Amino acid sequence: MQTAADIMTRKVISVTIETTVKELAKILTTNSISGAPVVDNEGNLLGVVTESDLIDQNKKIHIPTVVSILDSFIYLESPDKLEAEMRKIAGSTVADIFTENVTTVTETTPIDELATIMSEQNIHTLPVVQDGEIRGIIGKKDIIKTLVI
Repeated sequence: MQTAADIMTRKVISVTIETTVKELAKILTTNSISGAPVVDNEGNLLGVVTESDLIDQNKKIHIPTVVSILDSFIYLESPDKLEAEMRKIAGSTVADIFTENVTTVTETTPIDELATIMSEQNIHTLPVVQDGEIRGIIGKKDIIKTLVI
């Protein structure tokens, strides 16, 4: 059975938290990739940023539903979610829009497990990490390519 090592892209294009949103959009489109790992100055994985994060900058704001009872306001949804959405919409750098605490896989992870993770967790980009080092990246296109081989 094929594993992550068989299908991953080994030449990883990464960005830092200082990368501007405009630079990120250019990197993704120029390289025809849907996402990139976000790393610190030492190359340690901080998270992932994807096309979806860029698209979020152009979406409508969802105002939380509020009920007023006796001069009190009760939020039916988390106001923290609104704050996070506003931060993403107004974001100017990767630091403002990327996802932290990402799911990672190893080089020995089987393809069926990769597909399950991506599907169940709605993940588009999976970093392949071995011994704390980013060894590769897997996108949904990499999984799809295995269907035509």
